[in-house]
Amino acid sequence: MLLKFETLLIHGGIDGDEHTGAVTVPIYQTSTYALPGIEKHGKYEYSRTGNPTREALEKLIAELEKGYKGFAFSSGMAAISSVLMLFNKGDHIIFNEDIYGGTFRVMKNVFSRFGIQYDFVNVNDKEILKNTLKKNTKAIYIETPTNPLMKTVDVSRIGDFVKSHRLYLIVDNTFMSPYLQRPIELGADIVIHSATKYLGGHSDIVAGLVVVNSEELANKIHFIQNSVGAILGPMDSWLVIKGIKTLALRMERHCDNAEKIYGWLKGQKWVKRVYYPGNYQNLKNKNQMKRYGGMISFEVESYEIVKKIISNLKVITLAESLGGVESLISIPYTMSHASMPDIEKERLGITKNLIRLSVGIEDVEDIIEDLEVD
Repeated sequence: MLLKFETLLIHGGIDGDEHTGAVTVPIYQTSTYALPGIEKHGKYEYSRTGNPTREALEKLIAELEKGYKGFAFSSGMAAISSVLMLFNKGDHIIFNEDIYGGTFRVMKNVFSRFGIQYDFVNVNDKEILKNTLKKNTKAIYIETPTNPLMKTVDVSRIGDFVKSHRLYLIVDNTFMSPYLQRPIELGADIVIHSATKYLGGHSDIVAGLVVVNSEELANKIHFIQNSVGAILGPMDSWLVIKGIKTLALRMERHCDNAEKIYGWLKGQKWVKRVYYPGNYQNLKNKNQMKRYGGMISFEVESYEIVKKIISNLKVITLAESLGGVESLISIPYTMSHASMPDIEKERLGITKNLIRLSVGIEDVEDIIEDLEVD
């Protein structure tokens, strides 16, 4: 039976427990497992290598992303770092320039020290992308929508490009979730999620997920996961599974609220510009998204307005992260992108007056009232 996506959210992966009849996957809170004999190996031997609860999550995310195999890590950055460990000294990776500050930081300040080369460019510009390509280029790494300027990237177009040059396409799908966008179906080889965000959905865990499209990549990522050991524990794995069960319901509400807030922000005189995946600049890539998600960034006329908005908040929380049921607001310049050089932020348009809003599932009128500037 071929299950619809909303049903897979509930019954995908490993559904329940065949040993007891429990309708939810048990939390196997164990570090090790009894082996059948000296020269015999069991399915599970040590929980860094494999754990039944983590395996249930990994199978679930692989099904949802339509990939070959999934892997669960201790954070989104652990997932990103593990993927970057696929590459060797002398390899070159192209990133889109408007990208999460943590990804920028780990590439520039960590992996570059091991001899991995990189460029951050506008991958939407075909000529720039073509001219950035080198003989030692091995992959293109993109976010779509981007963080924090919400630019969309045509995954299918980039997918065709990487195939013609025998590269890997890596897509951070955190902002959309597999409910709204499935990059592997569009040509990606590797999909990354900070499951801390929409997949967990309740701001109560830190987790990362990776899905690959081939046995070869699966073997390589599993080797890295087992060797480095940045694995997700069974309790947090169980919480992500629990969060995923309500993903469709939550994402619809996030999208509904964000669309209304986007319309409201466009009508405010103190707002200079609004960045949103559903605006006219991004509509050319709308077919790859079911809806436009719950993330909005907007630039206001002055830093005084930024401070006024933040000081008046009653419903929205000033905090790092995104994708929870509660609305969260941040200033990328000093928060998520603090590690990016000021000159680079200014060039991209990440100014002190830019506000990023993760729209929650509260009553939308309460969220809008919180943002009003007298």
